[in-house]
Amino acid sequence: MASWRGLPHRAIMSSSRISFFEVEILDCKTKQQLCFLDKVEPNHTVNDIKLMFHKCYPQWYPARQSIRLDPKGRSLKDEEVLRELPVGTTATLYFRDLGPQIGWTMVFLTEYAGPLFVYFLFYFRMPFFYGLAKAFTSSPHSVVHLACCCHSFHYIKRLIETIFVHRFSHGTMPLKSIVKNCFYYWGFAAWLAYYINHPLYTPPSYGKKQISLSMIMFLICETGNFSIHIALSNLKIDGSRSRRYPFPTRNPFTWLFFFVSCPNYTYEVGIGNSSLSEHVLIRLH
Repeated sequence: MASWRGLPHRAIMSSSRISFFEVEILDCKTKQQLCFLDKVEPNHTVNDIKLMFHKCYPQWYPARQSIRLDPKGRSLKDEEVLRELPVGTTATLYFRDLGPQIGWTMVFLTEYAGPLFVYFLFYFRMPFFYGLAKAFTSSPHSVVHLACCCHSFHYIKRLIETIFVHRFSHGTMPLKSIVKNCFYYWGFAAWLAYYINHPLYTPPSYGKKQISLSMIMFLICETGNFSIHIALSNLKIDGSRSRRYPFPTRNPFTWLFFFVSCPNYTYEVGIGNSSLSEHVLIRLH
């Protein structure tokens, strides 16, 4: 007689009479039963279970659900398979409501569109910022207009990357988090724009040399940042959500991977420094 020992788990499942699982879903906080799913196929994923749970509770769509093995444990990944989880044929899972969610694409579009709008409010000198006497006037300094072009280019580039380049591992984020994210991006843009477009603003101390060097640094870092985003996007060109290690390509702007883990942020720092260098020693009479 053949022995059961040494047989793969799948072989045991196929040979046994048990062909379905029973899944009990409890509330993480109260431990009360929310749903009982019978005849769940062993090869169903956590995402399949979320969809079944969603039919019972339409207000909790899959992206809003956190399904766990333990009330205080980690959230199970959508691609994890039921039969591979450390549960019996009657599985007990725990549900937690993550709150309203918003897609990452919409998050980025909101974060990056805001600074464009906010900056132009100061650039065109709306009357509630600098007073009625200076309302809708323009600066006589060319560097101020150059700064507006650079700022606009940076965020338009980000918007284009969000739509055509970025590939997100996670589909959504909590809606409440977008408030603090937008506060940072929009607030920093307002702080920067207020001083650069101020009627009393004077150009950098070192004149055109400082502006030219800063402009070159800005363009190099923007190109490098874009190159890194393309390289990271190509890691998930097959649509997979699995994590892969990025690596340098033939593009010399990606060779920064030899020295740092996140060159896109290194280039971001360079972009910020070039902007500050272009306007260093801002003087308001």
